[in-house]
Amino acid sequence: MNRNILFGYKSIYRAISYRPRISSDLLTLLVTISFTLIYNNSLWKEVLHRYDISEASSIGIVILMFLIITSLHFVVFLLFSFYWSSKIVLTILLLVASSVSYFTSSYGVYFDTTMLDNVLQTDTSEARELLTLGLLFHLSLYFILPSIVLWRVDLKKTTWPKAMLRRLAYWLGGVAVLLLSTILSYQDVSSLMRNNKELRYLITPGNYLVSMVKVITSEAPSADTPRLSVGADAFMEPNEEAKPKLLVIVVGEAVRAANWGLNDYQRQTTPELTNLSSVINFKQVTSCGTSTAVSLPCMFSLPGRREYDKAYARQHESLLDVLKRAGLNVIWIENQSGCKGVCDRVANWKITADEYPQLCQEGRCLDEALVYELSQQISQPNPRDTVIILHQLGNHGPSYFQRYPSNFERFMPTCKTADLSQCSQEEITNSYDNAILYTDHILSQTIEMLANQSNYDASMIYLSDHGESLGEKGLYLHGIPYAIAPDEQTHIPMLWWLSPTFSQRESIDIECLNEIAENPASHDNLFHSVLGLLNVSTMIYQDELDISKPCSG
Repeated sequence: MNRNILFGYKSIYRAISYRPRISSDLLTLLVTISFTLIYNNSLWKEVLHRYDISEASSIGIVILMFLIITSLHFVVFLLFSFYWSSKIVLTILLLVASSVSYFTSSYGVYFDTTMLDNVLQTDTSEARELLTLGLLFHLSLYFILPSIVLWRVDLKKTTWPKAMLRRLAYWLGGVAVLLLSTILSYQDVSSLMRNNKELRYLITPGNYLVSMVKVITSEAPSADTPRLSVGADAFMEPNEEAKPKLLVIVVGEAVRAANWGLNDYQRQTTPELTNLSSVINFKQVTSCGTSTAVSLPCMFSLPGRREYDKAYARQHESLLDVLKRAGLNVIWIENQSGCKGVCDRVANWKITADEYPQLCQEGRCLDEALVYELSQQISQPNPRDTVIILHQLGNHGPSYFQRYPSNFERFMPTCKTADLSQCSQEEITNSYDNAILYTDHILSQTIEMLANQSNYDASMIYLSDHGESLGEKGLYLHGIPYAIAPDEQTHIPMLWWLSPTFSQRESIDIECLNEIAENPASHDNLFHSVLGLLNVSTMIYQDELDISKPCSG
């Protein structure tokens, strides 16, 4: 064999078989540096967008930020990274950092506590959709390969006194670098973080770890814990001579106002609703949050967005409890990942593939199953006034192409994968708009069914829980912190439909309501508008938030 080839083989073998021998402290430092350099692309992209690195002062600030982030992570990780635990701890951190870096760079996700709530409440069907080839390739490059290198490192053994002294020296060195770099850059970096608070949610893996600790340590009452009463005085005057009233509330998912045909979108994505003259469309509606975990509890809670917090929702009753206490029959029908505690104390169930095999695949059911469920519920008269909530799968991303049957694929070409990075923005938008077409059909079917039944004086409210980003400014999906969320994620569609018998009974002027629909509204209006429509009396009712109040006789 040629001596050069043999030498080459030996060199490759030596390189592959080489196992560096270093201390666990140095290994932790090297991995931490790699986190800052390699796994924080989204952060550095935002930072470099704000600083001109052709200037020496800007370069200095960026270097000091690098030192702050690295040393802060290092002094924390070193507390858990011993000789016997360092490889396990660092492997877990590599998995976290690689996963977080993928979603921040690919979808523009910010890992705050709200996003972590979403992650923890994700069901298997949602998780399965996110397991794309793009994610697997990213994990191969940023987790599997670095982990192989990590586990090939031989750690130096030494006596525990020497190990403790060395660890203390590393830790004090990290603290010194952290303090010095913070002092030198305090004015610039503190100003940057104060004016751009969202940047802290891009610092990987600290963003995930801090948010996870906050979520886990937050007090969450069990399902059996009694909620604090809301509207304890709620009641309805019985009217035995009239038909029972029925209000259907359809909660949409991730539908944004910008692509809603009734809102003068360039495409007609709501052709069936447009042909219904009785539909009242609200064009200027904003959501409570940018994720289901926030918006769903918030829209059914008393405080509204400005005073809402997760602790309040967990501890207090919702609108549904008030309605139930007033004597109404309240039912929640689920076709998503859960009601986030809102429906726990009323009748509720989830659509399953066993009941609708023709409409369900891979753990997901098309929203048409909700219409069938509604039909069954209203086919037999109930002497009590009734509220039925239909929680749609709607436009839940990223697999928009799976949210509608094939005959609704009218805008083409479409994005046929959950990995949105593999599709053009046109393909993503086409799939998204096709899903809205299907929601248009579902709502029209619901209205037609309510109009044709004779057991109730019926009405319907539709509103989406939040909007969705489709690539604008490099953002996809939803969940951006509300303070910096784009309009695409907070501006949502809402429409009402009142049967002639319902509007006459409640003396609601439909022309007036159409005029009111031009005014700004929000999720905050839902609580009091429902109480007003159903004539539920309670001291907590605020008529200024009841949309129909100015139009009621």
